[in-house]
Amino acid sequence: MRIVFSTPLGRCALSWNANGVTGFELPEAADNTRKEALPPPGIALLIPRVQQHLAGNAQDFSDAPYDFAALPEFSRQVLLATLNVKSGRTATYGEIAAALGHPPSVSRAVGAALGANAWPLLIPCHRIVAANGKMTGFSGPGGVPTKVKLLAIEGAQLLAE
Repeated sequence: MRIVFSTPLGRCALSWNANGVTGFELPEAADNTRKEALPPPGIALLIPRVQQHLAGNAQDFSDAPYDFAALPEFSRQVLLATLNVKSGRTATYGEIAAALGHPPSVSRAVGAALGANAWPLLIPCHRIVAANGKMTGFSGPGGVPTKVKLLAIEGAQLLAE
């Protein structure tokens, strides 16, 4: 099931099933062509939080009821570790690997897991940057410019190119 809703950046969408949130769509990805439904209360509460976050009032989505059932264990661990990177902060792919007890060589696997993140913004993959601080890869609509926009909304210190 899915619902599309307005935010300060444009229309976003949440998807869910009986086990929890199964996806989140940033503006440009959220279209009105797919069937919508009214969300249950636990899911509905996320909508104003997303709207507030994108208006500059930082929210922590680590308490959302995510449905990770279809994910490989490593991907689930990466996403859970990413939830610990709070608004206004960034971490590197290597730091996520280290938080999971892996060497820096696992950074690419961390990047691959984040590239498949079905919950961009909610699970803040946009806060993960290259070891040199550069903005690399963002699988959400708009790519790296959207990543930079989300970090700016959150007040993160960004390196000048």
